[in-house]
Amino acid sequence: MFGYVRYDIPNLFVKDLMLYKALYCGLCKGIGKSCGQAARVGLTYDITFLSALLHNMTGTDIRVERQNCFEHAVRKRPIAVADPLTEELGALNTVLAYYKLTDDVADGGKGRGKRLWFRKGFSRAKKKYPALVQIVQTYMKAQGETERKRSASADEAAEPSAAMMRALCDHFMKEKATDAARQLFYDLGKWVYLVDALDDFDADAKKGRYNPFLLGSGCKSRAEFMEKSGEEVSFLFDTLFFSMRESLGKITFFFNRDLTDNVILRGIPLETMRVMKGERRTRMQAKI
Repeated sequence: MFGYVRYDIPNLFVKDLMLYKALYCGLCKGIGKSCGQAARVGLTYDITFLSALLHNMTGTDIRVERQNCFEHAVRKRPIAVADPLTEELGALNTVLAYYKLTDDVADGGKGRGKRLWFRKGFSRAKKKYPALVQIVQTYMKAQGETERKRSASADEAAEPSAAMMRALCDHFMKEKATDAARQLFYDLGKWVYLVDALDDFDADAKKGRYNPFLLGSGCKSRAEFMEKSGEEVSFLFDTLFFSMRESLGKITFFFNRDLTDNVILRGIPLETMRVMKGERRTRMQAKI
């Protein structure tokens, strides 16, 4: 996941913003416990959202306490206590960051120096959570093989990432995983891959990198591509949004679902619209 999963602040209740902040800080501490302090620099909004989603779907209670951390050393703030689920999600955050930087290096981009920050954390995650790391390794390898085929099919290109999220659903939820939960995770994985590909259209065109939207389009820029194929792209994403809404209606949530609904039903479509328009990403409002 790459930082696209965001909430819609104008329609987010204050209580849910406070919960999100507590989960964000709790995940940061969870990364430190499972993968070491250096790996905390890779903290993402995406895995924070997964923390909120999985705690709710598995019925794992969130305990919030006023604590200090290295960034807030003087004044304590509400932080979600890092439970076993949070610590393993912290390991997932580290593993995904490590592989994302590895992929950047393979594509000829910068990232070797940054990857050093996660090397020890990756090793710790591999030792402590071998099954988790094996899932990511398996599907990242499949993703690489799919991209080397240079398929022009967006569905085929996104399949390994979507399947990885479905496998992670089974891994974290275990016997509580349902078909609706698996479908939601599958759609989230597919959406992240496709919105990232669309966002990277211009950079990939410039550097000659693989991108399913670029291949066969004959377009040299995202603006040109959207003018030519905007309706088809909108239909592709609208289909995913519909499927996510359908899955949400079939999932049992143990706690209040306002936060996760805000992200899935409002935040994700808004982020998609931003990418389709070619607008620059802004910092999250209501700073964490």
